[in-house]
Amino acid sequence: MTRTSMVGTLMLASALALGSANATDLRIYPSFAEVRQPVSSNGTTLDVSLPQAAWNNVLPGSLELDGLAFDSAVQKLEANWLSGLEGKTVYLETPTLDDPAKTQPVTLIRADDLLVRDAAGRYFNVSYEQLRFDTPPPVGPLSPVQTLTYTLPKAGSGALVYLTRSVGWSPRYTLKASNAGAQLSALADIRNTTELPYEVKDTELYSGDVSVQANPNAQANYEAADMATRSLAAPVASSGAGKISGGSELRGLYRYSLSTAFMLPANSVVTLPFLTPKLTTFERYVGLNTSFNVSTREGTLDRSYRFKADARLPAGPLTVREEGRLVGQTRLPETREGGTVDFTLGDDPDVEYTRTVQTVSQVKDSKNTVVKTTYKVTYAFESSKDRSVRAEITERVGGRVIIIDSAAPTKNGGVASLKVDVPAKGKVNKSFTVVVDNSQ
Repeated sequence: MTRTSMVGTLMLASALALGSANATDLRIYPSFAEVRQPVSSNGTTLDVSLPQAAWNNVLPGSLELDGLAFDSAVQKLEANWLSGLEGKTVYLETPTLDDPAKTQPVTLIRADDLLVRDAAGRYFNVSYEQLRFDTPPPVGPLSPVQTLTYTLPKAGSGALVYLTRSVGWSPRYTLKASNAGAQLSALADIRNTTELPYEVKDTELYSGDVSVQANPNAQANYEAADMATRSLAAPVASSGAGKISGGSELRGLYRYSLSTAFMLPANSVVTLPFLTPKLTTFERYVGLNTSFNVSTREGTLDRSYRFKADARLPAGPLTVREEGRLVGQTRLPETREGGTVDFTLGDDPDVEYTRTVQTVSQVKDSKNTVVKTTYKVTYAFESSKDRSVRAEITERVGGRVIIIDSAAPTKNGGVASLKVDVPAKGKVNKSFTVVVDNSQ
């Protein structure tokens, strides 16, 4: 067997091994994955290969042969599968009205520009889609291939392990709220941004911050392909996979497992049911988060939500629906079990406020410089809603020593909080005092 024909054979075998022939274990992180592909050899040589497009996404230095000792390994860039057919007969599709599937034998002269020669000795270029073959072509027949040849002390089995940017995952959440309460659910989107399919036997999903060696080209490839595949995400799983089980902590990371086998096709997004945590608290309110100043202001408050869940929540986009209708989207931060999630979805024009500030007293030093000032801040709320609503105001105050109402002094700034129930189609005022002391 010639070297080129052997490469074609290896690439075909590799495409099958990385696809549906042998089940692969995946440990998937938000922006990369660890692939664990079973391999075996009956002799003292093991040949494996990856198409160049897939190799570009492998993190440098991450390739390992786990469970199988070897004496040496040689990596080499080989020509693509089609190059192995140069000088051989392939078939050119030449459809006619009488025979739409008609083909004629031609000789492949050059694979680079698909130059062929017909039976009359004429040379011309064709497209790959016009060619037909006696054997099925592998994945990426026009791509070069990276081959790895391991020299083994003895035959055995193990796993080819590598990190790739071509596979990653992310959760997305839906908060469904109504007058009866609220429910939070999540789906997991698993993305494969290359032409390699995977038959996945065991899957582990990890959330948290994981640092790996940088590969700028691979990261750029992943981000570009990720944007292209995001639109493929389906609302439910269509691969026959089961639900992802609850997580467990692993040194600051969180691990979720899926033991049911499923197919992760090339250039695809597989969506699986993820979490349905119980909400231990849920609140709606209108709010304002601002900085203290002495000017008079007026405006509308924000539509805000707050909840706590009985599970750790990986970071991801959150869609909020009220009575089945979309009311906004935001991003959920990485949140511990029982942690508070607080967010706003935009203005609420039904609740207006007017803020005024009165200087109650001032203290000056020997140079007649004001060093201590007491302010009274008043908020006047007016609502046109047909139900009462909770309003919450947070103001950040700067200064050496700050006293809010009767609370203990705080140094180098403080936070003033105000909470009040605004009645249906009604008005209400609420005030607090702020002491800014720069004398100390």
